[in-house]
Amino acid sequence: MTARRGEGGFYLGGAGPGRGRGRERAGEASGAAAAAAAAAAGPAAPAPPLENGAQNPNSNRNSLQMRAVPSGKGRFEKSAAGAAAIFPAATAQAQAPGPGRLGAGHGAHPPAAPGTVDRSIDRSIAALPHLPTASASGGKFHLISKLGRVEKSVEAHCGAVLAGRWNYEGTALVTVGEDGQIKIWSKSGMLRSTLAQQGTPVYSVAWGPDSEKVLYTAGKQLVIKPLQPNAKISQWKAHDGLILKVDWNSVNDYILSAGEDCKYKVWDSYGRLLYSSQPHEHPITSVAWAPDGELFAVGSFHTLRLCDKTGWSYALEKPNTGSIFNIAWSIDGTQIAGACGNGQVVFAHVVEQRWEWKNFEVTLTKRRTMQVRNVLNDAVDLLEFRDRVIKASLNYGHLVVSTSLQCYVFSTKNWNTPLIFDLKEGTVSLILQAERHFLLVDAGGIHLYSYEGRLISSPKFPGMRTDILNAQTVSLSNDTVAVRDKADEKVVFLFETLTGKPLGDGKLISHKNEIMEIALDQRGLTSERKIAFIDKNRDLYITSVKRFGKEEKIIKLGTMVHTLAWSDTCNILCGLQDTRLTVWYYPNTVYVDRDILPKTLYERDASEFSRNPHIVCFVGNQVTIRRADGSLVHISISPYPAILHEYVSGSKWEEAVRLCRFVKEQTLWACLAAMAVAHKDMTTAEIAYASIGEIDKVQYINSIKDLPSKESKMAHILMFSGNIQEAETVLLQSGLIYQAIQININLYNWDRALDLAVKHKTHVDTVLAYRQKFLEAFAKKETNKRYLQYAEGLEVDWDKIKAKIEMEITKEQERSSTNPSAPSSKSTLTVQR
Repeated sequence: MTARRGEGGFYLGGAGPGRGRGRERAGEASGAAAAAAAAAAGPAAPAPPLENGAQNPNSNRNSLQMRAVPSGKGRFEKSAAGAAAIFPAATAQAQAPGPGRLGAGHGAHPPAAPGTVDRSIDRSIAALPHLPTASASGGKFHLISKLGRVEKSVEAHCGAVLAGRWNYEGTALVTVGEDGQIKIWSKSGMLRSTLAQQGTPVYSVAWGPDSEKVLYTAGKQLVIKPLQPNAKISQWKAHDGLILKVDWNSVNDYILSAGEDCKYKVWDSYGRLLYSSQPHEHPITSVAWAPDGELFAVGSFHTLRLCDKTGWSYALEKPNTGSIFNIAWSIDGTQIAGACGNGQVVFAHVVEQRWEWKNFEVTLTKRRTMQVRNVLNDAVDLLEFRDRVIKASLNYGHLVVSTSLQCYVFSTKNWNTPLIFDLKEGTVSLILQAERHFLLVDAGGIHLYSYEGRLISSPKFPGMRTDILNAQTVSLSNDTVAVRDKADEKVVFLFETLTGKPLGDGKLISHKNEIMEIALDQRGLTSERKIAFIDKNRDLYITSVKRFGKEEKIIKLGTMVHTLAWSDTCNILCGLQDTRLTVWYYPNTVYVDRDILPKTLYERDASEFSRNPHIVCFVGNQVTIRRADGSLVHISISPYPAILHEYVSGSKWEEAVRLCRFVKEQTLWACLAAMAVAHKDMTTAEIAYASIGEIDKVQYINSIKDLPSKESKMAHILMFSGNIQEAETVLLQSGLIYQAIQININLYNWDRALDLAVKHKTHVDTVLAYRQKFLEAFAKKETNKRYLQYAEGLEVDWDKIKAKIEMEITKEQERSSTNPSAPSSKSTLTVQR
């Protein structure tokens, strides 16, 4: 049977090893023996209808057909209606006491041959964790070798052992049972501690991502218990019925729960509900996350469902297997095994994944076959691979595909001759692309490759765990790699792509709160590279990745931002902010003139996207958003800001002004004003500020033009952008001591002004005179002992002070006239970076 998602989506392969579309040998992918050909059968019967909420609204375009065949045999045929009809063949007959290889957690081992039985276990198996361990109904758990031999049996609980899970390092085992106890064991089977005890049976348990917490069921409630004795316990009511199964993903930190109320739910680690399914016909008996946290599987009576991490359903299968009590994913996330109530083991694999970029659409039609369609001319190409496809990415004119052994790089200009190279570690868990190169993450680390297949670098940092890296915690640009640290989620590591070494002077980005998602901009110079990130409070921040000496400012861009993405063609940022879609046409405005930031935004009501939408990609001027029901929404923004970015990057200021005059939008003028100030083009800035009615800033720009020296102009431009410290540094390095003192006086930064005057032994009386004038204006008396000390014996003579100031200005003018490269005070100022 096949449930097809109308817009492409996924197929969930039906029961049996080697399942695929077309005629294939059974057991090819799973390693089990090839199944015999299916016996002849009568006409196919229609599948039972989907219950409410099973698919997204566009999913009912293909019929769902099924035909019964003898157990343990199967084939795949094309039904009369055109949909792929999959029969519950290849369900391996597994006797109850058999050892099997079904994993209850991440990464199942290949299943044993059908009928393999270990006679040394005399009780039915209730749980089977993914490392060689079995839990049995006699209160024991058994340590089993890879060969299926029972190495050790341990008396663990009074009554049945209902669940057991290894931690992610494989160093500890947690078991739960009918006696209500949660016990921690060493890998050799020695009891370490009894973590908790309750009066009701514990039906399921899962480790936290850091292996420092344990999640378990307590009737209708979920409990998160840290291993530390005095740590706080989290507990909340999760279901209206008994909770039967839980799972906790180490990558996305989301929790799955399933219960007798016939619902499955998705939670975050704080116990906040993210998704609740519609009630099914029967209790949900099993749930399991895919290793990468992007998908999860749900099992019930005659039901196997594939879902997105946000909860909506990709596909629904109805195998005739009874209740599916346990589900395990293969380590590469492409296959599923399920333990069924009728004594069978059902195997499935994921197909019909889709990738889109501009006019190309790539679909994984079989495990080793992709179909490429060009929507402009409707041309179709088939790509065949030697091994099954694990991961793929389509962007920047290249398709990167990783199989279990090799990596293929296709150009969108030529699909016939891919570049192929072998993978050292095998399974790839993440692929990211930039314009010049791409990044692969596997068990061996992070690797950057050129599109010619050449290994560029392999960034590393202490304590790096590649198994928990995903697209939200790793970001790539042409010159920078950013990785959020799992050990300290407030820290982001930055690396050079060409060398793999830490960027700049090796300083990290350190934030006050845990960082949830990061993204690097894709265009511009390395010195101007910016990174945006969302923290635990859903606040959006931006900062520079160039970190030399001084600490770079981290500036808040917005609040209640749930997802973000940079455009691939220019540095435009978009995000879903509270109840609206917000586009920051020039995010760098916060560093130049924060006052006009609201004028550089585009906002649109996001209520049409329903709850918890997610930005899939931002290509050109089109933003693709996935709604909570799984459907895709494409939104186009104005193309003019991208054109403006292109003009400014090429220093085509006249063309930029003409564009703004043609479009006549305040948003575009505000972006141009900020861009001009950032690039020190004050003539264009004056025109742009005048066009948006910022008269005070126009006057200040005119006053900058009248300054006598280039250094003073540069310093006041920096002050205009709020960079006071940098402005003072420019003046001091140029020997303009009085000007440095004066800008602090103008900002009423009296202590700094006095420090500079005392240090350089000049204009102490100037500082005291201006401070005295300031206090007199407010009818105040001097109370600061330091100022009183310097005022003793010093007479304030305004005539002398004015004469000294005039002399300083004359000296600066003479200095400027002796420098032929400095522009005159009457000339138009365009200071290039």
